[in-house]
Amino acid sequence: MKGFNFQPKLFATMRGYTKTDLTTDVMAGIIVGIVALPLAIAFGIASGVSPEKGIITAIVAGFVVSLLGGSKVQIGGPTGAFIVIIYSIIQEYGIEGLMVATMMAGVLLILLGVFKLGTIIKFIPYPIIIGFTSGIAVTIFTTQIADVFGLNFGGEKVPGDFVGKWMLYVRHFDTVNWWNVVVSVVSILIIALTPKFSKKIPGSLVAIVVVTLAVYLMKVYGGITAVDTIGDRFSIKSQLPEAAVPSLNWEAVKNLFPVAITIAVLGAIESLLSATVADGVIGDRHDSNTELVAQGVANIVSPIFGGIPATGAIARTMTNINNGGKSPVAGIVHAVVLLLILLFLMPLAQYIPMACLAGVLVVVSYNMSGWRVFKGLLRNPKADVVVLLITFFLTVIFDLTVAIEVGLVIACVLFMKRVMETTEISVITDEIDPNNESDLEVHEEHLIIPQGVEVYEINGPYFFGIATKFEEIMARLGDRPKIRIIRMRKVPFIDSTGIHNLDTLCRMSQKENIHIILSGVNPQVHSVLEKSGFYELLGKENICSNINEAIEVATKEMAELNNLEKSVNSD
Repeated sequence: MKGFNFQPKLFATMRGYTKTDLTTDVMAGIIVGIVALPLAIAFGIASGVSPEKGIITAIVAGFVVSLLGGSKVQIGGPTGAFIVIIYSIIQEYGIEGLMVATMMAGVLLILLGVFKLGTIIKFIPYPIIIGFTSGIAVTIFTTQIADVFGLNFGGEKVPGDFVGKWMLYVRHFDTVNWWNVVVSVVSILIIALTPKFSKKIPGSLVAIVVVTLAVYLMKVYGGITAVDTIGDRFSIKSQLPEAAVPSLNWEAVKNLFPVAITIAVLGAIESLLSATVADGVIGDRHDSNTELVAQGVANIVSPIFGGIPATGAIARTMTNINNGGKSPVAGIVHAVVLLLILLFLMPLAQYIPMACLAGVLVVVSYNMSGWRVFKGLLRNPKADVVVLLITFFLTVIFDLTVAIEVGLVIACVLFMKRVMETTEISVITDEIDPNNESDLEVHEEHLIIPQGVEVYEINGPYFFGIATKFEEIMARLGDRPKIRIIRMRKVPFIDSTGIHNLDTLCRMSQKENIHIILSGVNPQVHSVLEKSGFYELLGKENICSNINEAIEVATKEMAELNNLEKSVNSD
């Protein structure tokens, strides 16, 4: 494996960077910062932390991702995908546990990048990704029902699971606060209608400003105090907290490791998916491994300053592109804008109604659900539909950790199944047509296979699944040839199980007095077999570069065997 080449896009884009580019990036960064504000607050609160922690995450992670990332326009920060997992971690392990898990996930992301596994993440089947995101969307929607309807649970604790939440909602649905419903519905309508009047100003920001002002006036002049605001539930601090590293112990690391894997995998999937979407729009190509390292560093630094897990945010990245962002400078400006808002304007956030934020997150969950894509995938082959539904229901009913683990196992099984389906094994006993071959040196009319010789053609990777398939084909063949030629010209690689299978085949064949000849072994497979000591068993004279040579060796061996049999019979 070649060494990892860490190349942040920021430094590459600085070559030839102009004053015009800077102006465009600054304007884009300001707009993205304003767009990110309500989302950062909403994601922070929905995750079970204070609103400023969402903004701190957007500031710290957004700055690091833009500074070190492998994409020109990627915007990092808190996203809806993490709400469910963060909430469950806090419930079970507390804030300290969340910090440890996030930092562990950061280390895992860095390792994924250093070992150049960024491209592998892209091969996770599409139905699994849609199953995750749709399931997360349903879960986010479920968490907002209490604030949308202003339900009063009378001190009863909200369960962490999907079914338990809905049972609690049904039991207490007679406590609906209709003012909350009005605030949420109006917020959703404003967000939906804003794009019809302005493409630049985000609907979520318009909704928060308009609805917050309306609720404030209702409270001051109308005496209506039924709508809870952020200030009623949280005390907001307008400052960056001091850096603090959580205390680590082996027991916490062991318990939180599965959760850290979930955060890392989800972060890798979402950030690379966002970067890939951005590439398609701007006609660029991101460096996936550098991007993963940047995401990893961001998730190590963010919790030190009180932040939560972060990743690439598709909506904010697209906002950056649509407003002319040219380079990572726009992402850095976005982080600076949010820092200034945190330091000087954050006290105003206490007046934002919780029902308004719930409306924002309802829209986020709707956009994330991708229900049209989900519906379209249901018309795909049954195997894809099963994978989609399993991942979706595991995410919704159980939790994201289980869904990620099972989803990755399904992805591996699907990959192996499809590779096995592409690898074919055929048996040739009479002749080879030179018109269909590429490795014949002498183009005769037909290449005749001597009697008593069988040729096994393997077309595709020879790994553990195919090794078993090969054994089954051998078992089905009733007759026993005197020589077996295993043609491997189309085998790109072989794994340890394949080597073991070949080794076992040779030993069994030797016991049955059957000679084995390998034909057309490529250099890579040749090297693996040689290092494993396989050739000592078979003999180098039985390793042939092409089928002509293999047939020639087989013909000589058949002649020797026939002469030996004649001499034995004559005696």
